[in-house]
Amino acid sequence: MAEAAPRRQPTLDEVAALAGVSRSVASRALNNAPHVSRAKREAVERVVRQLGYVPNPRARALATRQTGAAALVVSGEDPSIFADPFFAQVIVGASAALEEADLHLMLCLAASDRGRKRVEELFRSRGADGVMLMALREDDPLARMAQEAEIPVVFGGRPVGPAPRWYVDVDNVGGAREATEYLLSHGRTRVAAICGRLDTEAGRARYRGYRDAVLAAGLDPFPPLEGDFTEPSGAAVMAALLESHPDVDGVFAANDNMAAGALRSLRGARRLVPADVAVVGFDDLEIAKIADPPLTTVHQPITALGRETARMLVALLDGQDPTPLILPTGLVTRSSA
Repeated sequence: MAEAAPRRQPTLDEVAALAGVSRSVASRALNNAPHVSRAKREAVERVVRQLGYVPNPRARALATRQTGAAALVVSGEDPSIFADPFFAQVIVGASAALEEADLHLMLCLAASDRGRKRVEELFRSRGADGVMLMALREDDPLARMAQEAEIPVVFGGRPVGPAPRWYVDVDNVGGAREATEYLLSHGRTRVAAICGRLDTEAGRARYRGYRDAVLAAGLDPFPPLEGDFTEPSGAAVMAALLESHPDVDGVFAANDNMAAGALRSLRGARRLVPADVAVVGFDDLEIAKIADPPLTTVHQPITALGRETARMLVALLDGQDPTPLILPTGLVTRSSA
């Protein structure tokens, strides 16, 4: 008589699904970790009894070290950076995803020596369960800290250099290429690019997209004209461009803030947009809608960038090994081009 097959042990994923909570919440509930509501803890305990679930000892050991918080670390010095519409949307997305996992969000700035020391202490002391890193520049010390960290680290946007193991980014090259192709397809032959900081991967990638489109059209790309992603820098670069190349008839700006600055300089120079110079931005922030004229721009899913970066971090905390994620972009046409 054949032996009965051994009964399959229920998994933590099944416990979480039946209890109506995330995997990380179920894990913390089982290990009496903080920041789990009484209702969720009791729901998990009921399902554990129902299924006869037995926690994995190694997973239990990991879970008991959780702090109940995740940190979003931005390589910037000015606290007002978190009020920037881009980072504000990132925070909204990340906060929502962490809330689903019952994790608190910590915000940290790390460009000054003092800020970097605080982040280094965060890594060393395990002051958070995991870290999301954003806005890194070339040779940024935060990249080294991330490599040496004993807690999970996910990059929101790839850093300059070799790609890290875990990151979420948007299709910067593809979006910039589509923006430039749009200008070229509408008869523009002297198209320049106002780049973001070239010590960032986003700045470099968007210039590559622009250059690829111009070369594919059989034209000569302008050299990179570097701004710093702010409106004043866009205005300054546009003014200099009009001085050196008065025949320019199209501009791709690597973000909406710089595009808005370009519009300001064009108005000051009495250039009509788009009749004399067409302008396309990148981001699809609120400023693109209220600009004069409203900006044609590349929409990037900024809230989703924050949300998916946080979800990837939660997956790591749950013992999974997620793959890098590239989010799509798409052109939004308005009156500036």
